[in-house]
Amino acid sequence: MIQRIRGTADILPGAIPRWRKIEETAREFFQRYGFREIRTPIFERTELFARTVGEETDIVAKEMYTFKDRSGESLSLRPESTASVVRAYIENKLWVDAPLTRLFYAGPQFRYERPQKGRLRQFHQIGAEVLGQSDDPMIEAEVIEMLSSFLDALGITTRVLLVNSIGCPDCRPRYLAGLRAALEPSIGAMCEDCRRRFEINTLRVLDCKVESDQAVIASLPAMVDYLCGACAEHFEAFRRHLDTAAIPYRLEKRLVRGLDYYRRTAFEIVSDDLGAQNTLVGGGRYDGLAELLGGPPTKGFGFALGVERMLLMLPEGAAEEASDGPEVYLAYIGPAARERAIALSRRLRRAGWSAALDFEERKLKKSLAMADKLKARRVLIIGDEEISAGAYILRDMKSGDQQTIEDADLVRRLEEISIHSGRRWS
Repeated sequence: MIQRIRGTADILPGAIPRWRKIEETAREFFQRYGFREIRTPIFERTELFARTVGEETDIVAKEMYTFKDRSGESLSLRPESTASVVRAYIENKLWVDAPLTRLFYAGPQFRYERPQKGRLRQFHQIGAEVLGQSDDPMIEAEVIEMLSSFLDALGITTRVLLVNSIGCPDCRPRYLAGLRAALEPSIGAMCEDCRRRFEINTLRVLDCKVESDQAVIASLPAMVDYLCGACAEHFEAFRRHLDTAAIPYRLEKRLVRGLDYYRRTAFEIVSDDLGAQNTLVGGGRYDGLAELLGGPPTKGFGFALGVERMLLMLPEGAAEEASDGPEVYLAYIGPAARERAIALSRRLRRAGWSAALDFEERKLKKSLAMADKLKARRVLIIGDEEISAGAYILRDMKSGDQQTIEDADLVRRLEEISIHSGRRWS
């Protein structure tokens, strides 16, 4: 038997309501803040990610799914979406529409990593980007306010917002020199990844999670102590905006982002409930990324969240009202009732109701069991007596209550019952 590829997952019908809960809540809250949805290709020229993410990052060096097409051009499945969104922003001249362009996306990403809980090789992200001429720190605070409202709506409350500034091209070189000097006496005894990062991207050493290296990392100088005047002022203004919005946060001086394009504000939202892979959301500012791709001078700020990790945090019952089960299941007894059920299902669907029936005749008890298995909200029972009387029995699967509804009045009565007891599933 051919099985799914390691690091991928089948998202089965029973899990879809929880996925939809996250996706639809994101759309609702992001649109409240003026974000519009964008969808970019799942593969791009490899050069796009090498130039933006960084050729020496783990993502580009070790984790991308890269291949050559029939013309010999190197293409890669997207490992993240910010680069693709910025490419689309430039190529389609979206800056013409407004001084600030607010975009959000949802979809699969691909990285060749060791699969573990909450981290797959095909994984799904929801993210948002703000692109334009302004680098006002209020933009960053507003995006985090949007994220906080979104997570509250999902019932994900056991979380911590971590913030830091990783400086800019003016002040970062001085910090990197101090960081390398502080690391040099100890780097030989640190993990292999740290030794490699020390040579090619020293800042990433701070991202090490190896327990034996943490004492060294805790003793290293902090970027916030090396910020230039403009970066320090920006970071202080950002934190004041968070305070004004009553958004709690923790200054995490060792926080860095894994992609080369970040500068100034960086943030993560983490939860200890997730274990070792505890990051729910990560993002930051990336002024200058558009210029790197040949676009106009552009400021940028954004984030991405992992849907698989979000699912681990979603409370039980959070998606109860988003079931994909049919609103009405038609249970029939006898050949004449079968024909009537087929006609009724057509009438209900045309009226906007989801309706299901089994084409194999079953006893009533088994039909009710099937309706329960399908998570149907109501069952319409049809037999010869019901056909003769021109009325059917409607059973509420949750309460077990039954009532008789006349054929001519079926759609109107279903509407009344649903309004009284709670509208349809979705």
